[in-house]
Order: sequence, then C-alpha cells, then structure tokens
Amino acid sequence: MRSRTRPVGARAVGSLEVLVRRSESGKDDRFVVESHPGMKVLDVLVAIQRDHDPSLAFRYSCRVAMCGTCALRANGTSVLACQSSVPSGAKELRLAPLAGLPVLRDLVVDPAPFFARWAAVTPYPVPDAAVSAPAVVRPDSPERRTIDPALDCITCGICYSSCSVSDEGRDFLGPAALNRAMVLIADSRDTMRTERLARIGRLDGIDRCHYIGACSACCPKRIDPFDAIRRLRRWRVTGPPAAGAT
Repeated sequence: MRSRTRPVGARAVGSLEVLVRRSESGKDDRFVVESHPGMKVLDVLVAIQRDHDPSLAFRYSCRVAMCGTCALRANGTSVLACQSSVPSGAKELRLAPLAGLPVLRDLVVDPAPFFARWAAVTPYPVPDAAVSAPAVVRPDSPERRTIDPALDCITCGICYSSCSVSDEGRDFLGPAALNRAMVLIADSRDTMRTERLARIGRLDGIDRCHYIGACSACCPKRIDPFDAIRRLRRWRVTGPPAAGAT
C-alpha cells in the first residue's frame, strides 16, 4: 500500500527533527523523519508511527479540516494537523497535545470539558412548537450576515486550547460555546434567545473573557469568537436583537 505521507512524485528535501510530548514520561521523544514539499503535520505523525514508534497515539479522521479530531499544538500554536504545513526549510518541529484539556495518551486529549461547556448554552435551535412552518429569513438579510460567518465551527477545541482563561479547572464557557450562543440568539426564529442570553451572562460567561483575541487568531475555519463575545455583551444590555437586526 502506498504511503500517504509523501505527495505523489515528491522527493525528500532533507530531514526534520520532531520532538513529541509523551504522556508516559511527561517528556519529549525525538524522531528524525524525511521532509518533503507540501508536508503536513499529520504526515509527520503518520511517518513517525509507521517508521519509528507504532505506539505513538494521536487522532485523525477526515484529513480535510472538517472533523476537527487532529487538533494539537505545533511549535506552541494550536492547529489542525491535517491542515497545518511544515514550514519550508524547517529543521525542527515540536508537537504537544492541546492545552486546557486532560491528556489521555500522548497527543490524545479528553474533549469532555469542552463539550460540557458547549452543551451548557443549549447549542441547538428550539423552534416554536405552535408554528407549523418557521419564518423564512432572506439570505441577504442583516440577520443572516451576522449568523453566516459564525456557522462553520467544527468543535475542534483549538480556540478553547488557545484561550488563556479556558481550562478544565476554570469556570469559563469558552469561545466556541459563546460563539454558538451568539448564532442562536441572533436567530429570530429561536424561542430560547432570552434564556440563552441569561445563561451566558452568569459568572462563567462573557465577563470572564479577557479580550485577548487568541481564539479568533487561531480558528482554522476563520470564525471570530471575539466578535461574537462583543455582540453578546451588547445584547445583554439591549436584549436579543430584533428580527432583521445585527
């Protein structure tokens, strides 16, 4: 079976020293792999597991930046391994698990604290049971222009890992959950907008944000949770936006 770590027709252009944080020792293990043009961090991990240490634990599934399972830290920055390229000419790469979540093994973390916060904002729309057909919102309406840029969250946890306030032991809903709350509160067809706005106004909600903006800077889907939190702070004072408003 052909290895998928090397692009078709690509030749090795050098060697790459990879330091991987291991859960058993709590230290970095060193590996040397061939580097190739267009090499992704996930390609590096597969090469290590195939050629050096089959016990190395990491997650991946779709390889097209849609499932979010391959999230980790590369050179200190939270990224999707399948999407993040090894810098051209790099001689060293440091890999570690996502911050702020308990490590199960090597680069595999337990996402339960992240999803507990996601669930706390009731992350699904609650329609009016008395209405047989919900109102139609025009694609070019101000409401849709607010919602659409924030819809593509893949719950990878990268924003959570990059946030200096988010941590399994800290009391903060986190950027992803607050971004999702903003999407649903902006939707005039939802019946839990007022309750959801009250929920994110608690002590673990929007006031815990320190306005650093790392969540928006690192999002692999270019979502802006920082902007979502600003909107939520305004809506807490003014109330949920009226239909067609932003």
